[in-house]
Amino acid sequence: MDFALLSRVQHFPVRHHSPRTTAVLQRWLEKVKPEVVLVEGPCDATGMVDVLCDAQTRPPVAILGYRTDGTPASSLWPFAAYSPEYQALRWARANGARVEFIDIPVGVSLAVDRDAPGLGLETGEAEEGAPGSVPVSEDAVPLTDAFARSQGYRSFEEFWEAAFEAPDWSPELFRPVLLAWAEVINAGPRQGYHRQRDAFMARKVLEVVAGGVAPEKVAVVAGAAHIAAFVAGDVEPALEAKLPKGVPCAVTVIPFSFPRLAEQLGYGAGNRAPHFYQKAHEAHCDFRRATLEVLLDFASHLRMRGFSASLSDVLEAYRLAVMLSDLREKTAPGLDELREATVATLCRGDATHVDGFLWKSVVGHQVGQVASRIGQNSLQAEFWREVGERRLPRTDSAETFALRLNNEVEVGSSVFLHRLRVAGIPYATLSGTGSRSQVATEAGGYAALTRVRESWQAQWTPSTDVALVEKIVLGDSLEGVTTRVLQERLTLAKTTAEAADVLLESVITGCPQTVASALRACDAHAATDADLPSLASAARALSGLMAYGTSRAHSAVGDEAVASLGEKTFGRALLRVREASACAPEAVAKVLEALRTLHEVALSQPRADKAGWLAEARALMESHAVHPATAGLATGLLYLARELPEADVALEVGRRLSLAVEPADAAAYLEGFLQVNALVLVKSREVVKALDAFLCGVEPERFRQTLPVLRRALGTLGATERRYLMENVMGVRQLKDKGRAVKAVLEEKDKETLKDMSAELGKALDDLDDLL
Repeated sequence: MDFALLSRVQHFPVRHHSPRTTAVLQRWLEKVKPEVVLVEGPCDATGMVDVLCDAQTRPPVAILGYRTDGTPASSLWPFAAYSPEYQALRWARANGARVEFIDIPVGVSLAVDRDAPGLGLETGEAEEGAPGSVPVSEDAVPLTDAFARSQGYRSFEEFWEAAFEAPDWSPELFRPVLLAWAEVINAGPRQGYHRQRDAFMARKVLEVVAGGVAPEKVAVVAGAAHIAAFVAGDVEPALEAKLPKGVPCAVTVIPFSFPRLAEQLGYGAGNRAPHFYQKAHEAHCDFRRATLEVLLDFASHLRMRGFSASLSDVLEAYRLAVMLSDLREKTAPGLDELREATVATLCRGDATHVDGFLWKSVVGHQVGQVASRIGQNSLQAEFWREVGERRLPRTDSAETFALRLNNEVEVGSSVFLHRLRVAGIPYATLSGTGSRSQVATEAGGYAALTRVRESWQAQWTPSTDVALVEKIVLGDSLEGVTTRVLQERLTLAKTTAEAADVLLESVITGCPQTVASALRACDAHAATDADLPSLASAARALSGLMAYGTSRAHSAVGDEAVASLGEKTFGRALLRVREASACAPEAVAKVLEALRTLHEVALSQPRADKAGWLAEARALMESHAVHPATAGLATGLLYLARELPEADVALEVGRRLSLAVEPADAAAYLEGFLQVNALVLVKSREVVKALDAFLCGVEPERFRQTLPVLRRALGTLGATERRYLMENVMGVRQLKDKGRAVKAVLEEKDKETLKDMSAELGKALDDLDDLL
């Protein structure tokens, strides 16, 4: 490699997203007037330069490189209006200069193992398209921050603003200072990946010169670390061979946003407040003017929320910001002075409003726009068409809205949003059911089927468009992509419940093709499925479709196919009840949930075999071969369904809690029994009498052994249940005359009063003390 020739090329070091760097670069380009401008960026994205420089394109935008071999992976190279690379492209186009990107191709960048050691950061900053990082101790202070603190600044961003952004640099002074800074940062060994990129870019530069362009007419605009390596001749051509082979990929341009730029804090100057730096860029790096404009915005935001913020307050805040910058020997105020002046004047010393809503305005919500010539893939076009027609949020800030699922239009919006959810396209999150008192526990499945309202929080981010581009390999429509995703889940389904989950999602997302496949899969799995929880879950899903399916289309198979399968699945589940209930303790929780599900379906679904379920529940109640908790649950369910008189319940509870039964089994029975509806059960005098007799009759040693299960069984009782239980205990022990006193004691939690009560009443309370 001819380092002498490389050094003769015109180099300009930049720091990404820096208004001052951009301003100085523009003046430098006007002076040098190069014939060829070479810019750091993926070389296979050179074809996107015309799109980036199109009059319709409005930054922030980003080059998106993504894999096309079916593996989801992508990388972004974002540009703000004040990004020096972006302005270099625009200058070249405006002045007739040839322009190219010279960094490694997208496919190579995507092929790099992002988790491999040694792919660290060359300046303590993250790089787009430069995956990987060196593990750093949590206690380690980055070199940039350490240097900034040594100079009296609180952060590197503050140092950069004061030393590089605010001063009015000339190109002759700025370039050597920035190179010197890069040399300081790169004094230690640089990571291999970045040195490989150095070699690749140096070769691309020399190829241009070898093509007949004079070195003095070639301008290279790249990160300061790379330029420092070129100037110092610290490039090893052999390292390029260590770059991996590129993967199949494609390149496009998508909108980006200020909030996403702000998330890159530490990568490029100005990222912590993109809108503020946009104002500085538009004011030709007059940071005093940018500060005043932001303060005026702050005052407007405060007045909109009912706070007092006059023009005189703004001027006072501006004077304070300028004074602080002068005291700190800064050329102009930066974000730190802006914040401190705002808190001290506009917010009267309270930072709450700054953190709550004011600071969002210096970050900004602006979303870029890409020229129509780039086109959109079918998923992007469908997404933006649906968002527009359904009047859904399209900004990079979270907005909440509700859908009432009682009309075709809003059901259609729900289907669209659920398709995005299932397809894994980040845009909207279900935040509730539209009611403050009822928050959705799951976004899809049975819960989604039963809702009449949905509350969503939606926010477009660049990740939305990235996902829309990547998912095109799965289908050319959102329905097609969702169908493909659900079909893959159906292929992996091993149980009836998993197949039923796919069925529900297919109905919710309006994918009739998968509905038919999932129905067949449910039928096939149910025929051999021996797992009661799986069958019960499937029965509930099918019952839900039978009950709520009118608002969402099933498929050409019709409602009767769903109902028929629901009947068969419920019947198959009943056949597994007794065998599954004779389970080990560790499996009983799932079995209890399955039994409750079957009970719910039997009582709510007319086509379910209610009589068959009640017979199975009665068999469980009477059986000693099953786990006692399942027998207790069955007893409670039958009682609440009015299939068992109170006298029979008391008799059964008394039998199960008798002294002839092992205390552990009795406690387990009680645990299942009280899971149904504890309030109804403890209101029964006969039930409480049996419980009291059981507790009083357990031997002390056995009582201690049984105590953990008893605690668990009775620990779910709330204040109301406890009050009824205690009142019935007093009635059983003929302590009615002291009931009022006990009630007052329980409500006031007066422990001293308890000590003054009779020994007999004290004994009754002591018996329940450990349990309640």
